[in-house]
Amino acid sequence: MSLGNRLSGARKRKGLSQEAVAEKLGVSRQTISKWETGETLPDIRQAKKLAVLYGQTLDGLIEFDADTWEIQDVIDRTTEETTRKVDWTKVWSKKYPILAQYQDEVEVSYYAAELLKLVRGLEKKYGYDSLNAFLVLKDILAVVWKTRTK
Repeated sequence: MSLGNRLSGARKRKGLSQEAVAEKLGVSRQTISKWETGETLPDIRQAKKLAVLYGQTLDGLIEFDADTWEIQDVIDRTTEETTRKVDWTKVWSKKYPILAQYQDEVEVSYYAAELLKLVRGLEKKYGYDSLNAFLVLKDILAVVWKTRTK
């Protein structure tokens, strides 16, 4: 992905028009357009101002992992309604086949009850609602995974 595409994507993620960015930077809308199409490049001072405006570091704006940005963009554009429609087990089982088969092998109700205790503990101790408690537990499981795969 080109710098121009990254600038355009960052601007759009912030919900800004080219005109709004141009006004904040003291340049013309055509200048923003030329940066985003790759016709010209912003100077270092303007690039730093863009990074600040877009809530990123300059390094983050200029150098990035395209796959990560594309995934983040999809996440940002996905509505709650769409999220509810997706069968996530089916989607992820294409990459991780165990997700399509474990239900016949694992005593799901036992582990679900144990996890529910953990979720309720997070709700009670920290005052989290159900969704936030689940998200925290998901992150805790990710930490456990990372420590086991080192």
